[in-house]
Amino acid sequence: MASVNSAKQGAGRVPLIAGNWKMNLDHLQAIAFVQKLAWNLKDAGHNFADVEVAVFPPFTDLRAVQNLVAADKLPLIYGAQDLSAADSGAYTGEISGQFLSKLDCTYVIIGHSERRMMHAETDEVVAAKIAAALKHGLVPVICVGESAQDLEEFGPSAVPVAQLRKALEGVKSASDIVVAYEPVWAIGSGKAATPVEAENVCAALRAVLLEVLGADVAEKTRVLYGGSVKMTNIGGFMKQPNVDGALVGGASLDIDEFSGIIRYQKHAF
Repeated sequence: MASVNSAKQGAGRVPLIAGNWKMNLDHLQAIAFVQKLAWNLKDAGHNFADVEVAVFPPFTDLRAVQNLVAADKLPLIYGAQDLSAADSGAYTGEISGQFLSKLDCTYVIIGHSERRMMHAETDEVVAAKIAAALKHGLVPVICVGESAQDLEEFGPSAVPVAQLRKALEGVKSASDIVVAYEPVWAIGSGKAATPVEAENVCAALRAVLLEVLGADVAEKTRVLYGGSVKMTNIGGFMKQPNVDGALVGGASLDIDEFSGIIRYQKHAF
């Protein structure tokens, strides 16, 4: 296992454990959660240089999280769950990448399966949002994945590969991005992909990065797995050479569970 970790680190791919809170926790709850998470990890001696930790609160929490992280000098990173393809204008309810940049967000999730399904976001919309994120200095976490029907009809990796290829159309070779493979059939189901299934798709996604953006970007870009990630299964995913972390949903709302996922190196190997 050490050789796999060493290869990832040598390529500049520091593992990333990211918690997507979805529509949970108001700004007061967010403050309490982030404080406690930071304390838990500090008490456990977590080294943030070995495993990066990011949280993705709702828009209304971001200012509170920004103030807390800055005031207490917390080593946690944070980002937004979505953004608009537009910079400004008559787009009621939308949030500009410029606004997120002013809140010192590092990341923004784009193309999450819930956005694709519930808000009818097409591959073209996802590509436009990625361009907007990069324009404002945000690192897009590009989500791709297939439904159970897609899996049965097209086989493994076909849909996520096609989604990523379309998403990268406006990305320049030097851009900093993260890719997250989230099989829709696994999200919230309690049934995760197997480590081998995740590795096969993540390897196919890295091959797309190589083809479209070149060897340097393919080597340095982190590819995450997301879908029913838990403390008990994270180790299996992280043993895979092309899985560089996890996009965690429900488990990221449980501080002890999320801390255990973050600290996988201490108990999984």
